[in-house]
Amino acid sequence: MGNDRKPAPREVRLDHRQVRVLAHPLRTRLLGALRVKGPATATRLAELLGTNTGATSYHLRQLAEVGLVAEDPDLGTGRQRFWRAAHDVTNWEPTDFDDDPDARAAVEWIEDYQVRHLVEHAERWSAVRHQWSSAWRDAFGMSDIFMTIPSARLETLKAEVWQLLDRYRNQADPDEPGAEQVQIFLTALPLLADLRLANPSSEEER
Repeated sequence: MGNDRKPAPREVRLDHRQVRVLAHPLRTRLLGALRVKGPATATRLAELLGTNTGATSYHLRQLAEVGLVAEDPDLGTGRQRFWRAAHDVTNWEPTDFDDDPDARAAVEWIEDYQVRHLVEHAERWSAVRHQWSSAWRDAFGMSDIFMTIPSARLETLKAEVWQLLDRYRNQADPDEPGAEQVQIFLTALPLLADLRLANPSSEEER
C-alpha cells in the first residue's frame, strides 16, 4: 500500500540576516503569495500584488540571497524564471534578536505588520460576509478566552494548538468538494489592565 501522507512542512527559524531582509512590506507579501499561490514569475507576482515587475524582481533577489525564496528550474523556460518559497513556515522567538538592535527592530516591524494584516483581513471579510453561505458564515469568525497561566505553560499550550492545526493542514485535500483556502491566526496577548478597553462594545457606565 502506498504512503499518501504529505511530507512535514519545511520550516525556517529566522536568523538575524533573514529577519532584516524580510522586514519590508513588499518582500513580506511576496513570500506570502508564493506560499499561498505556489511558484510564479516576477511578472505574475507583480500582477497579483499590484506592483511593477522591476520592483518585484529586485525584492525576489533580496529574498533569495538569504534563502527565503529560490528559483524553480523545473518550471522555467528560456528567460522566464519561476520563483518558489523555500519554506512553508517561518518561525522565531522575539528574544532571538535581543542582542542585535537592528534585527530586534525588524522583528518588531514584522509583528506589527501581522497585526495590521489581521485587522485589514477582518475588515475585508466583514464587508463581503453577506456573499457567503450560511455554513461558511458560521464556520468563520473570531473568539477569545481568558485564563491565568504561567509563561511556560502558555508556550506548551501554543505548541499543542499548533500541532493540531498542522495535523489538519497535512490532512487537507485541495480537491475536496466545497473546500476553500482559509487563514487561521494564533494569538496570545496579556489581558488589558483597563477592562473597559477589552470590551469596547459594552456601554459606558452612567
